[in-house]
Parts: sequence; structure tokens; C-alpha cells
Amino acid sequence: MSERSGAELIDDLQAWRVVPDRLRHWVSTRPDEPFVRCGGDWLSFAEVDRRSGALAGALAARGVGKGDRVALVLPNREETLVTIFALARLGAIQVPVNVFLKGEFLRYQLADSQACALIADRAGVTEADRLRESLPELRTVIQVGGIEVGEDGDGPGGAERYDDLLAEARAAPEVQIAPPDIMAILYTSGTTGMPKGCMLSHGYYMSLTWPWYVDGWYRPDDRIITATPMFHISGQGIALMGALLGGIPVSYESTFSASSFIDRVREAGATVAYGVGPMAMAMLAAPQRSDERDHGLRFAVFMPMPPEAQQRFEERFGVPLGSEIYGQSECTNVTKSACGEPRRTPGCIGRPVELLFEVDVVDDDDNPVADEEIGELVVRPRRPLVMFSGYWRKPEATVGASRNLWHHTGDYVRRHADGFLTFVDRKKDSMRRRGENISSAELEAAIARHPAVAEVAVHGVPSPLGEDDVKAWLVLEPGAQVEPASLHTWFVQHLPYFAVPRYVQLTEALPVNALGRIQKFELRELDNAAAWDLEALGLVVDRSARR
Repeated sequence: MSERSGAELIDDLQAWRVVPDRLRHWVSTRPDEPFVRCGGDWLSFAEVDRRSGALAGALAARGVGKGDRVALVLPNREETLVTIFALARLGAIQVPVNVFLKGEFLRYQLADSQACALIADRAGVTEADRLRESLPELRTVIQVGGIEVGEDGDGPGGAERYDDLLAEARAAPEVQIAPPDIMAILYTSGTTGMPKGCMLSHGYYMSLTWPWYVDGWYRPDDRIITATPMFHISGQGIALMGALLGGIPVSYESTFSASSFIDRVREAGATVAYGVGPMAMAMLAAPQRSDERDHGLRFAVFMPMPPEAQQRFEERFGVPLGSEIYGQSECTNVTKSACGEPRRTPGCIGRPVELLFEVDVVDDDDNPVADEEIGELVVRPRRPLVMFSGYWRKPEATVGASRNLWHHTGDYVRRHADGFLTFVDRKKDSMRRRGENISSAELEAAIARHPAVAEVAVHGVPSPLGEDDVKAWLVLEPGAQVEPASLHTWFVQHLPYFAVPRYVQLTEALPVNALGRIQKFELRELDNAAAWDLEALGLVVDRSARR
């Protein structure tokens, strides 16, 4: 399979565009082979099919049908895997919710998706029960794990036991599923505002990892291990759907442990490890062990990571690493590098995946820019259903992101003469000051070099002179201290004059989502009352000085 041309492989994989059909294919050809595992024994293809069928039958008996939204507030666990396939079989639309959401954050996604049912662990059910009065469409609640039952036989908020539904052993109804049918609504991380629900079809799910097989990141003889959460496109799409597409086993970690991850790799017999950059960075920060190269990995994917850190990871753990890739929930795997391709410059995201997408780099008027110039990355599909189907209940946002027949990613990149692209910044995180455009990513990387700074986030603050003033949020290293004057001197020495922050605020931690992405919209909502105003303190920049 890996020896076939990319075009031949894509044509072969394109025959499978509906998730339940692909599972049934493996049940008919290799029913007893291991498929998924999370915290327990391996489940075979046949066992996943049996359990998901029973759950689908029980949900149907409770009125859940094709097109209904069912919210999942579940961490990585065996029941999560089974539920994903049960809902796909019913044609119901799953709404995976970040397990750390609570209060208004949770209420928003449950209400916006109009979920009629909720499947959650105890913490999720308890939190949702507090919001029940504001969720009139939520009529069914199912709890996974331990549950305290009252005199009426129900748990908190009238929750039923997940295990009881499986025990009913009902037959799943026959539901016709087509590739364009929506399988999931995944909410964006909300780094620039309220989350939007990306409608993702069965066809989208089944095309997610085509490029991974074409470029050798996955092979038909692999075994995957991952600790990425299943409420995110990475854990649910790239890992689980990648395993389903190729018929290969995938082992999920309930939580990530840098010190024991290699042990878990050995125990799972994994050949490919998949995760996010901070996981690999944590492994590099952990004490070295004599057996950490004793594993069966042929390839690892942790993204994003600086090239220097990628090289250190390869040298220390003895496994090639892939990190040059770009995608969003709306369009995953837009660009990437092939397995074994030489590593490029910092920020490189590979080349366009031309079998699936047409890619361009444009200015604010949607005119293409020349190579090496900064512009917004825009995308459109070459094949059906390889992109999202729009934003749930937000047609204006769908149209706004799809100007001039291109999906606008909201990310600035540079295209180089050899076709590779380099990520520059989020468009909404960029700033303009003193007539100059400032990349927040570049500025954060520069400030992070200060010896007292552990973490940094910057964003624009409206300036009375127009454009932006720059605000920097700093998390200091343990025991470190900084003073405004000395910090300003360092800024002037290391930053262009127009990028020197006016406001600096010290904080114990930056707000992040489950994948460690900083939630800058939360920072923007806060005022400058507790920040140092360096200009008000008389710490100004000599604009004529270049050094």
C-alpha cells in the first residue's frame, strides 16, 4: 500500500467516505484483531462494533435519531471511543466538549449546539446539572462511571447509567448515512472570540489522514499511541480516524506523563507516537534515562516544535520526528512535509497538500502576494468533503470566512520559492504600531529570551494615537524578579523600537485551553489597572536609535 503512488492511494481511500461502513469493513475482514484501547484491555473491531451497536440501539429507544446533537463531556476513556462510533452509526451529530469547561463556557456550547442529550462523566454531569434550567432542549443525560442513584433510580439531574444502556443489548436501527451527512460539531478553540461550531461530515472525517498515509507518517503495519484528547480534532480525527482508515490499532493515554511515556510506548508495542509540541518539550525537560531509546517507534509526530528542539528530540530518543504541518478544524492537513524530508527554518509548515487543497497567499484585498511577502493563507478544496461544511447556526461567519471562493484561515504566512510556507502569525494577533506591522509570535519569541521570563503573551491595546500600543503579559521563572526600568532597558536592547511594549503585566499563569494554546481573548478583556505603563513612568524609546 505504501509503495503505490499518492494519486492511486487517494483513489483507493476515497472509496471509504462513511465511518460506520469502514468499521463494518474491518469487522468482516479482521474481526478479532485489536483496534482501540484506553486504560484497559484492547477492544477488537468486532467488540467496538458490538458495543457501539448496543449503545446506538439504547439511544434510539430514548428518541435520539439522525441529525440530533449529542454532547460528550468525556476525557480519554474506553466509553468515549465506543460512543463516537455509536453516534456515527445512528447518524446523530456528536458535540465533543472540552472537559475543563464550566459555567457559561459549558452552557454556551450546549445551548448553541441545541444538544438533546448529554453523555458525560460525573464531573460533567454535575456541572451540567447546575445549568439545566437554561438548557430546555437537553432531555437525556447519561453518566459514565460511578453514579449515585436516588430513590427514583436516577442519578444527579435524572442521569441514567451508561452501563445500563449497554446492558439493554438493543439492536441498532438501520440508518442510511451519506458522506455529506454531518458527523460532528467541533467548536473552535476560541482564541479570538466566542467559539464557532465547525460542522464536519463523515466524508471529512474519513479524508483527514489521507496525506498521512501518502507521505508515510502512517503505514498499514503501524500501531499508534497518543495522549491527545478525544474532544479535539487531533485525538478524535487524526488518531482515531487514522487508525480506522488504515485498520491499525491505536492506544490512548488517559493523561500524558513525560517521565513514563516511553514505558507506555513499549507496553503498547507502538510504532508511531502522536501528540502536541508541549508534550515532546516536557519529555526533553524530564531527567534522562538509560532505556529511553529502547522502544519500537519508527516515527513520532509532535507539533509545533522549534527545529532545534526537534533535533534534540531525535538525538535523545532515537526516532525521526515530524512537526512541519498546518491545519485547522475547518481544514486539517492543508500543508505538511513528507516523512524523512529535510527540516526547514523555524516556523516552517511544509508544502501544500496538492492532492486535496489549492492554496494561495493573499493581501487584505485578496490579491496574491509575491514569494517572501507576508500574506494570509487561503485554501479551497480540490476534492469533495475534505473541508468543513460551515459554521453551525452562523451562516454569516461561514460567508465571512469564504470570501471570493477561498476559505480565509486568518493566519499570516510567507511562501518561499521552493514552495514551502512559514507561519508568521495569527492575523488577529498581529499589531500595527508606528506604521509597522508587528508579529505577536515573533515578539513573544524575542521576549521569551529574557532570563527571568518563563512564559509570555502579547497583544494590541487601542492607542490614543491610533493603531496599537503593545501589552506584554509575563510569567516569571520561579524566584525571579524584574523592575520596570531594567526590563525596559532590556526591551530597548533586544527589540525594534516600534515593538517595545508600553504595558507590562506580571501574572502567575496565562489562560490556556486543553492543548496549551493561550486564550488571548481572555487577556484582551482585562484592563491595564494592574499593568506597568512604561511611558507613564518616563521610560520612552529613542526612535532614532537602531541599536
